Amino acid sequence: MIANVRGTGGSGGEFGFFDSAERRDMHDLVEWAAAQPWCDGNVGMIGISYFAMTQLEAAVERPPHLKAIFPVAVTSDLFEASSHHGLVSSAFVTPFLSMMGLTAARSDDFWRSLPLKLARKVLTLPPLHRRFGTMNGEAAVTMMHQLLKLPHDPKPWDQLWLDVFVNHPVRDEWWDDRDLTPLLKNIDIPVYLGCDWENVPLHLPSTFLSWKALADNPNVRMGMLDKFGLTWPWESLHTEALAWYDHWLKGRDTGILDGDPVRYALPGADGWHSAASWPPPAQHRELALRADGALDADEGESGARDLVVLGAGIGRVKASEIDPPSSLTWTSAAVDVDLDVVGEIELRLVASATAADTAWIATLQDVAPDGEVTDVTAGWLRASLREVDETASTPGAPVLPCRTPVAVPIGQDVEYRIPLVPNARRFAAGHRIRLVLTGDDQDPSTPAIMNFRHASVGTSSRNTIRSSSRLLLPALT
Repeated sequence: MIANVRGTGGSGGEFGFFDSAERRDMHDLVEWAAAQPWCDGNVGMIGISYFAMTQLEAAVERPPHLKAIFPVAVTSDLFEASSHHGLVSSAFVTPFLSMMGLTAARSDDFWRSLPLKLARKVLTLPPLHRRFGTMNGEAAVTMMHQLLKLPHDPKPWDQLWLDVFVNHPVRDEWWDDRDLTPLLKNIDIPVYLGCDWENVPLHLPSTFLSWKALADNPNVRMGMLDKFGLTWPWESLHTEALAWYDHWLKGRDTGILDGDPVRYALPGADGWHSAASWPPPAQHRELALRADGALDADEGESGARDLVVLGAGIGRVKASEIDPPSSLTWTSAAVDVDLDVVGEIELRLVASATAADTAWIATLQDVAPDGEVTDVTAGWLRASLREVDETASTPGAPVLPCRTPVAVPIGQDVEYRIPLVPNARRFAAGHRIRLVLTGDDQDPSTPAIMNFRHASVGTSSRNTIRSSSRLLLPALT
């Protein structure tokens, strides 16, 4: 079963954006399906993105007839997906809500109309099918931005936009109602999680949050896909999905539970890899952000580098025309042998600012010998929401759900723990590791994975980064 929630797809009611009413709806929908004459009472759910989120919504309500779920590219905490540690993901939230507003009033007659049937048929033609197979999240966001030009009913979509951007800038009860993470421990049915490694700014973080929250459930599996793995997800995970449901809904021994519970592609390497746990055992290597722009185990001579953050309304100039620049890079020497980085990554930043608040946006990159640059993962933090769980023993500790911003002491060094989204990458021999740091990614010249960019904090600041800062990379042992 794939579920469209209330207020979408021509249905009645008002869209609540992952609220508690939606969870109750999903419970009722499962039980309704189980009672139909075409159902044997064993219900499963499937789907990606919001259709994956509806599966978790149903499962935490524990409808008796829901036997298994297959949520791929899921979000369990709406704040974490919409506001990256205090930086609103404006390039996604705005077009998403507009797209929902445009399509919500369309009835079944529209979606089942002849033009759309023909469009679906055309997409199955092999040449087009292959071409669309290399679309990613950035292409989807670009398409959604085009829809911004079309009119739609402002209710409730504009109000939800205000809730995200204006009315609830930090975690509060509104966001708590849209966070399933504490409830995932109630799920006792089988769960197959999955995502692609490129989905850094949207669903990838929650994939791992969900994995941890389901730790006491013995029937959880996870499959992680390489680039473009989600474009046609039920081709990438066709075998797994059929085997999962033949096992749990039909009682067939398909072998889906054999072997390690985690299977993952390792970008930069061939074939599938597996692990008995997530993250797999790793040795964290510390690389210093040297004052000369190098990324190295040896800090060298102690020093610092400066960058400038231009607040909203000042007007932007090209990064190359600013001194100090608006972004900084640190690059390692070429690695001697293949380096497999898999797991939780963290930037421990020692820095000062001339403003009471600023933003930190870090992107990890792989630089090939020919100069080609590949974005691997990223991390974000609004400086005033910097409190972290210091009891955590490993890098990548989650930032606490701060509800009260704390001003940055102007001109004083502050130690920040900035978790980059967990990821996997083989840095092949001859490749270099690069870290890019900025305080505003609205400039198109700054990296932004899937082109997801953030609303500016609004302050202008000169930020100083000390060479005592460290990037922690999990190298497989």
